[in-house]
Amino acid sequence: MKILVCITKTPDTTAPVRFSADNKEYNPAGVAYILNPYDEWYSLVCALELTEKHGGAVTVINVGPADNETLIRKALAIGAADAIRIDANPSSALFVAKQIAGYAKDKGYDAIFCGKETIDYNGAEVGPMIAELLDLPFLSFANHLELDGRKAKVSRDIEGGTEVVEVELPFVLSAAKDLAEQRIPNMMGIMKAKQKPLQVIPPAPFEDKAVIAVYETPPAKSSVRLIDPENMDELVRLLHEEAKII
Repeated sequence: MKILVCITKTPDTTAPVRFSADNKEYNPAGVAYILNPYDEWYSLVCALELTEKHGGAVTVINVGPADNETLIRKALAIGAADAIRIDANPSSALFVAKQIAGYAKDKGYDAIFCGKETIDYNGAEVGPMIAELLDLPFLSFANHLELDGRKAKVSRDIEGGTEVVEVELPFVLSAAKDLAEQRIPNMMGIMKAKQKPLQVIPPAPFEDKAVIAVYETPPAKSSVRLIDPENMDELVRLLHEEAKII
């Protein structure tokens, strides 16, 4: 199998959320970055398990600047054979999807994997956009995969349960929890990763149709208001007049 795994860099979950003075950019000062967990723990490892069982190799691809290469090397240490970095600062999910689809369209991949979402934006957009751009089937929120020849049986999370579908290769898949188990790179993998090929390519021209106008932090939570349990009229009034249901 020839599998392309999309990986991205995200702030650690404990990172502070701050923006620039004009609120148009995230402020990265003092922020520790990690590989997006859904990409690393589930998508990448599942792809590696498939190639270990059925033969083939895994390539990882990232859209980002040169300082992303430390995290790309981590993916290589976990087991990917080689890596592609598209040298651009990602401006939107569509920009990232356009770059990855443009690279992958004539490479003959049997499958393209990505995490179900990133832990910073939680948009879950890049996977389906890649599938649409390449005119491939898309399987979202996959939690189990079995391969039989050129056909895959995939279990996927849906509201209230699990759906099982079958699909012919090639396809695009987004990985959810339980698709695989996290792997920790060992010393041999880390040493080998330094020698594995990492190709840097320029981005394809693309004019983003959606641009960030401004970031806003949510309003501070109000203090808790305690209502006497005997005063149900006041509780009903507050629920009608002041409570905000989101």
